[in-house]
Amino acid sequence: MAQAVEEWYKQMPIITRSYLTAAIVTSIGCSLEIISPYNLYLNPMLVVKHYQFWRLVTNFFYFRKMDLDFLFHMFFLGRYCKLLEENSFRGRTADFFCMLLFGATVLTGVVLIGGMIPYVSESFAKIVFLSNSLTFMMVYVWSKRNPFIHMSFLGLFTFTAAYLPWVLLGFSVIVGASAWVDLLGMIAGHAYYFLEDVYPQMTGRRPLRTPSFIKALFADEPVVVARPGNVRFAPPPVEVQQQN
Repeated sequence: MAQAVEEWYKQMPIITRSYLTAAIVTSIGCSLEIISPYNLYLNPMLVVKHYQFWRLVTNFFYFRKMDLDFLFHMFFLGRYCKLLEENSFRGRTADFFCMLLFGATVLTGVVLIGGMIPYVSESFAKIVFLSNSLTFMMVYVWSKRNPFIHMSFLGLFTFTAAYLPWVLLGFSVIVGASAWVDLLGMIAGHAYYFLEDVYPQMTGRRPLRTPSFIKALFADEPVVVARPGNVRFAPPPVEVQQQN
């Protein structure tokens, strides 16, 4: 069993493995009181006035107390982050990292701006960890790129992947969780989907190009496409045969 888990962990793509590890280590550290959540949460005043810039990152790693909700989010993170990185972003690790960076920036910006709007500022002020929202963003993007996959929710009913975010949003409302957290993830996910998939088809321009300095951080392996076994290929040129 332990060996199977180890193999599963090693086979994860780099971004998924790194994020999942950081989330689990952070949550365990907080549960054991090695790390304090008060040093991790998003606090604009502490970021600006006391230069605690790490809060812009660490608030995405803590998934609160380790309970059933934590297990659900670890499952969503491990599954949909992995599916995106292995399929839609296969051989494009830098682009996938840029997607997460875009999502984190949008989520942080929405929370900061929402905190300054009357009547809703109180709701946004309660959102101090955006890890759940970033996970929900990945679920949203995956559902948009795989809308026709049939799914089942707890064996109760079936639906297509296009409705997965709405099903999870409804489940959050039923169990009494904050709908704002999931809605923020949907906003960030839709912003990325529109700018990356819809807008380029409409205008021929791609606004979310991955910067060269981010591409330099990742050495993407070339995607190797296997030749079908039932297809005959032409023999090599005569020059090549003579050289051999």
